[in-house]
Amino acid sequence: MTAEIELETDDLPPVTVSEYEGVRYLHLGSLWVQGAMRIRKPQVVELDYVQRMLAPLLWRAPEAWGQGRAVQLGLGAAALTRFTAQQLRMATTAVEINPEVIGACAQYFHLPREAELVRGDAADWLATADPGSVALLQVDLYDHEAAAPVLDSAAFYAACRAVLDEDGGLMAVNLFGRDSSFEQSLAHIAQAFGAAQVWGLRPTREGNTVVVAGRGVGLPARDELLRRAGAVEQRFGALGLAGRKWPRMLRPVLAPTDVDG
Repeated sequence: MTAEIELETDDLPPVTVSEYEGVRYLHLGSLWVQGAMRIRKPQVVELDYVQRMLAPLLWRAPEAWGQGRAVQLGLGAAALTRFTAQQLRMATTAVEINPEVIGACAQYFHLPREAELVRGDAADWLATADPGSVALLQVDLYDHEAAAPVLDSAAFYAACRAVLDEDGGLMAVNLFGRDSSFEQSLAHIAQAFGAAQVWGLRPTREGNTVVVAGRGVGLPARDELLRRAGAVEQRFGALGLAGRKWPRMLRPVLAPTDVDG
């Protein structure tokens, strides 16, 4: 099902698709990879940073993984949408501004029919979403040059926080750690969520840093964290999720903030 928010799309970059060694790639008017899918194994989460966008599973008990609503702001090659809708079996909504991306995902990237697709701007969607209605929010909104997130203010992250479940809602956001905007992005997230509610994972080799932020959450005690990490890998390791490595990647964010966690 696809819903539409009225918007201007004349200046959006064209979508192209390429294939190399059994992997299909999505591009937005440049050589930068905006998403990928292994053609013969579409349920595998191919890209390292996209795998880490599922690290919020560590904050939830395995028996609760399928509960609540998942939302992706930015569709990419639909890897996260496929995973939350078909592997976690969560009610799933994906918000994408570029209709060509939606079309390419439907034609080339196994876009799941059970997911709700909203063609529109992520900020507009946040403004109309019910407060506290999202259990898992995944934000990946880089422009076609992968230079900086297109939505990246403290106000934007405050709107993300507002739609999260007040008792344990989680956000994962992709930031490019080698870019000059990274520290500013991190400060905006800490301002919106409170520094005690923000953690970062070690950057990938390509420089992507996944940041996890939550409402009313705490990092589980070490034994429980390792148990959940093992459960992630046992259940989804064949799909690319090396969950046992994630605890070693985590670090708290200690940036100053004006908002309590």
